[in-house]
Amino acid sequence: MTRQIYLDNAATTATYPEVVEAMLPWFTERYGNPSSLYEFGQSTKAALIDARERIAAHLGAPAQDIYFTACGTESDNWALKATAEAYANKGKHLITSAIEHHAISHTTEWLEKQGFEVTYLPVNADGLVNPADLAAALREDTTLVSIIFANNEIGTVQPIKELAAIAHERGALFHTDAVQAVAHLPINVEELDVDLLSASAHKFHGPKGVGLLYIRKGLKTRSFLHGGAQERKRRAGTENVPAIIGMAKALDLCMERFDERIAHELELRDHLINRVLAEVEHVRLNGHRTLRLPNNANFSFEFVEGESLLLTLEQKGILASSGSACASGSLDPSHVLLAIGLPHEIAHGSLRLSLGEATTREDIDYTVEAIKEVVERLRQMSPLFEDFIHGKKALSAVR
Repeated sequence: MTRQIYLDNAATTATYPEVVEAMLPWFTERYGNPSSLYEFGQSTKAALIDARERIAAHLGAPAQDIYFTACGTESDNWALKATAEAYANKGKHLITSAIEHHAISHTTEWLEKQGFEVTYLPVNADGLVNPADLAAALREDTTLVSIIFANNEIGTVQPIKELAAIAHERGALFHTDAVQAVAHLPINVEELDVDLLSASAHKFHGPKGVGLLYIRKGLKTRSFLHGGAQERKRRAGTENVPAIIGMAKALDLCMERFDERIAHELELRDHLINRVLAEVEHVRLNGHRTLRLPNNANFSFEFVEGESLLLTLEQKGILASSGSACASGSLDPSHVLLAIGLPHEIAHGSLRLSLGEATTREDIDYTVEAIKEVVERLRQMSPLFEDFIHGKKALSAVR
């Protein structure tokens, strides 16, 4: 391998060197427990207060409404389980979408086993929830609506403010999984009028193992972990001080560089999309063309199996993700791609490329040339492609 091009920033991002530097003293020099009453611990507590205030300011939230967790998955679990339980006397009906991250969909499946009823809203071919569908699905016993802010696979961005308003009109609370959106899209929880919001530091150049949950003041969401008074008695356990400080520093840097970083990613994303659609036959762009994350491009290639494409690109130094769940041991394609209407055979031939601020135009051009070469090679080995070139109908009219 002569070079490495990392195009899987939706999976995780490189921790900024400045973030690592900011974290280091809290491991070996200023390691006091923030719950301790002596000065060595109280100085750590002061640093946590400062980190919480900085993070809250970037989200347009009061600092006391930010709660620290171990990851976005924990935040999603907390938001759904604790809220559903707390409001069960009002009703046991929840609404979500068909294209949520598994941190949401697996949690709602668990809630169904506990006696809750869940409605899964469909999406259109671009992956958008129709606000009218949400309005129609709301009932008197609906307590919580949870819609992903920006989809982790196809990048489609939902009309969160409009959806939250519809939920509130009918007396339901609104949560959004913003793990992919924070630091990539402008977010102000007060303007959006959401009640709960989840995020994870490692998606925006912070450390792994730390996330947050925004809980609007006044919600009677139950405590998620018991055993201590940390996080206003809602999430027990000694805080991960270095990681929290790292998350605050990462968000500071991302927002300082926001306009320049997003403009760079948008330019490269559109260059990538335009070249692939123009130069590769029988390919489909998954997700909305413009209402999508600035660094996301997801394609389905007809007559190609996604994992073969992924592994062959890796041999050329390109690190990406497949739109199929096969890599995790499942033979089923992505539930997101099926939900937007792709047949199984097309969904299995998908590739997600997620850019970062370190991505260059040269990286994109190299990647496109590699995709063209690899797709052509894999199609030459495909019996379906052989049938197609001998006059049989293509699997679908993807282009």
